[in-house]
Amino acid sequence: MSSLRAVGTCATVRRGRGKRPTETRTESVIHGVLGWVAVLVVILAIATLALWLSAGDATGSSVDDARLKRHRESAQWNAEKGRFSNRLKRVDGSFLEMGGKFFFGGSKHRKAKLEASPLVHDVEALEGHPESGLRITWLGHSSFLVAIDGVRTLVDPVFGERASPFTWSGPKRFYPPPYALEELGAIDAIVISHDHYDHLDREAVALLKPTKIPWVVPLGVGAHLEGWGIDPGLITELDWWDELRLKEVTLTATPSRHFSGRAMTDQNATLWAGWAWSGPTRRLFYSGDTAMHPGFEEIGDRLGPFDLTLMETGAYNQLWCDVHLGPEQAALAHRLVKGQVMMPAHWGTFDLALHGWTEPAERVVVAAEALGVQLAMIRPGATYDISSSPAVDRWWPEVPWEQAQVAPAWSTSVDELLRPLRDPAAEKGSP
Repeated sequence: MSSLRAVGTCATVRRGRGKRPTETRTESVIHGVLGWVAVLVVILAIATLALWLSAGDATGSSVDDARLKRHRESAQWNAEKGRFSNRLKRVDGSFLEMGGKFFFGGSKHRKAKLEASPLVHDVEALEGHPESGLRITWLGHSSFLVAIDGVRTLVDPVFGERASPFTWSGPKRFYPPPYALEELGAIDAIVISHDHYDHLDREAVALLKPTKIPWVVPLGVGAHLEGWGIDPGLITELDWWDELRLKEVTLTATPSRHFSGRAMTDQNATLWAGWAWSGPTRRLFYSGDTAMHPGFEEIGDRLGPFDLTLMETGAYNQLWCDVHLGPEQAALAHRLVKGQVMMPAHWGTFDLALHGWTEPAERVVVAAEALGVQLAMIRPGATYDISSSPAVDRWWPEVPWEQAQVAPAWSTSVDELLRPLRDPAAEKGSP
């Protein structure tokens, strides 16, 4: 019987090979598609791994247990989600729509075409402390050298060619940094608003590391700095409304409405913030990256009025209206914090949005006029002293741009704050 079963089994196998069922056309197509999908998945996985490896340590470091313990004590920490969160709901457009428009749409003038360099290079203008008590040098985008009441701070310094974890891909500068690090002179502290690549630059950290200059950053950002070799003793991490004394100037971390993250796995693991400088004679406010939020009024009440504000103006779109201000809301936020003179930030250096690269400048000029805001707009590398009359230096070319009525950018959950923009008659006077 055992031999019969063996013969039968063999016979069955032979018959199966000779009579394999014919695959239908539909099944053949499905199998082919599935095969290609599998290949694409493998290719995508390999490409993702290659990209990750090519970034090196630019993505930064994870938050350690000691930092995490402090984060859990913060009012900004969302215990349920295990990360920092905004107090107002964040509404975003579709990821597919954003991705499609960013890579295949937007203005034809997103990247600068400059016939001549717009840079100012005047090292002498950076020296010493201004008699007026306040002097600002714009280094492009959101990078500033601030001299206020005897204290010199470097804000969100970016020296790299790209706002990206990669040296070969990502938003590229329209022009080089206007100064080398050694030309900036003595610096008392480096101030960072959040850990995005266009604000926390790995190359800048490497250049600044030998200087032993102190760093002042929001909660968690110090983990990146330590991972890049900065002495922990040089790092101070602050929560919103925390203060640090720099000689005769008090530096305060202020609320903002944004997000953080340098990789796909660390979104909102660190905090984001604006900053206020309060000295014996002068006051300065820097918004950092933010959407409109009620905290601006509280900042103005507690720390204002400000002689000068540095307000985030570019990289806006209605698809991500709850993480950036845009020109119109920047001018309004300046009013809310009780600012006197406003200098636009976060524009004119990188292609980070769908709008034309000159559009933030054009629209903020219109918005400022409508709201009675004094603008100081200077060339990259130029210096503005608070004792000077504010003026607009139109260094950018005239190219087509969309007005606010055509391409609005209004944050959600703040209708009452936006009334002066929609109904100027609703305003109750100027700060």
